[in-house]
Amino acid sequence: MDIEVVLLDIEGTVCPISFVKDVLFPYALQALPSTLSTEWDSPSFAPYRDAFPPEHRSSPSAFSAHVHELMSQDLKIPYLKALQGYLWTHGYESGELVCPLFPDVEPKLREWYMSGKKIVIYSSGSVSAQKNLFQYTNSSPPDLRPLITDYFDTVNAGPKTEKSSYEKIVSASPGHPVERWLFLSDNIKEVRAAKEAGMQSFVVVREGNAELSKEEKEGQVLISSFQAVMVSRL
Repeated sequence: MDIEVVLLDIEGTVCPISFVKDVLFPYALQALPSTLSTEWDSPSFAPYRDAFPPEHRSSPSAFSAHVHELMSQDLKIPYLKALQGYLWTHGYESGELVCPLFPDVEPKLREWYMSGKKIVIYSSGSVSAQKNLFQYTNSSPPDLRPLITDYFDTVNAGPKTEKSSYEKIVSASPGHPVERWLFLSDNIKEVRAAKEAGMQSFVVVREGNAELSKEEKEGQVLISSFQAVMVSRL
């Protein structure tokens, strides 16, 4: 494959969905009460608080209730994602949170980097949360940010199931034609949107991911490991 840029999803692609659902989400809810009681009026917390709709930031209790409501529905709203990233920061820095990358991920990222490929991340989680995740991994050394060129989320790119979002990401890297981009994701709707934009795209099948139907698999390249991705050197 003649690929210049590898665009990666996170959840269910580079790390287990369970890390997000069973570790990160509960941690955010656990950290929320103490954060609200100690930082409600602090300048560092203000941007995250003020991004919420006025009716939901009238008091810490109203704010907390709205956060719980949104998270119970797993809604990918930018202001919620930004808050979650802020709450996770302490967990990563303290060592409580470590991203368990799939074993094939770190070696392949280094291989792509050394062969001249650009590695770009695109996730519904905020850019700051993405950077924390790749800074604190189970790899050795744990910080993989030096391998990554850029990060995109639903704020600076758009919804992950829309063709225009992938077109916007490509436009941020002049000199790399869309047909030389490869997007890897476990989400079939995202893969279809990337293909509509002109990218090459594979569906990543990992343990713990949602089962794909026969119809969803039709016409798709399925991989269970990054080691199955063979791209030529630049």
